Formats: sequence, C-alpha cells, structure tokens
Amino acid sequence: MGEEDKELERIRRSKFRELMRRISGRKESLSAVDKPVDLTDSTFGRFVQEHPFVVVDCWAPWCGPCRWVSPIVEELARDYAGRIAFGKVNVDHNPRVAMEYGIMSIPTLLVFKNGKLVDRIVGAMPRAMLEKMITRHL
Repeated sequence: MGEEDKELERIRRSKFRELMRRISGRKESLSAVDKPVDLTDSTFGRFVQEHPFVVVDCWAPWCGPCRWVSPIVEELARDYAGRIAFGKVNVDHNPRVAMEYGIMSIPTLLVFKNGKLVDRIVGAMPRAMLEKMITRHL
C-alpha cells in the first residue's frame, strides 16, 4: 500500500468514526480535548481507543523534569485540540499502566496512533523538540 493509499485510508477511518459518533449520539467534544485528561489504570485503555491520536504523559509529583514538561504538554494540548488528545498518568498511583508499558524513567510520553503504541519519548526537552517528535506521527 502506497503512502497516498495509507493517507486516504486514515482519512476514511477518521470520517467513519466521526459519523458513528454522530449516529450514536456521543458528544463531539470527545475528539476536541483541549487540555490533558487525568487518566487512571481503569480509564487509560478506553481513552487510547477513543481517540485516533493520543499522547500520554507518564509522570509523578516528586519528579522535577515532569514539572518542567507539564506546562509544555498543556500548551500542546491547547494548540492541537481536535487533532491530538493528551492524557496524564501519575505512575505512583497507577502502577498497572507503568508496568504494562515498561516505564522506567519519567517523564515518559507514550504516543498512540489508532490505539497502537507508535513511539515513546523519554526525558524533558524544549517544546520545539518535543513537538517535532510528536507531530511526525500525524
């Protein structure tokens, strides 16, 4: 399958999901999350499956670099609302997610496309670098 075919298929799936949301009466706001959503072990899987493109910030309150990355993630959530859904998982309170994805260092950002993990970004970095690493998967 060529790149153009893949892009057409992605667009087709996106439009199909949008149509199904309208038909089923779900709120359209689910696809336009403009701030990071606090996730737990029990809500993580559903959130990743409900959105075509997801970035999850795995963090802890005691982590200095996590506190440095947090405002960047919030800015990106606002700037990419409707295109990228952002979530946050406190790994101290949600060990299942941390274990399932082998989180050994924080902050770690998990990037999901159509429910599948496509990248992990470990460590703190400036917005420009982080944005480039995330958006290359759009």
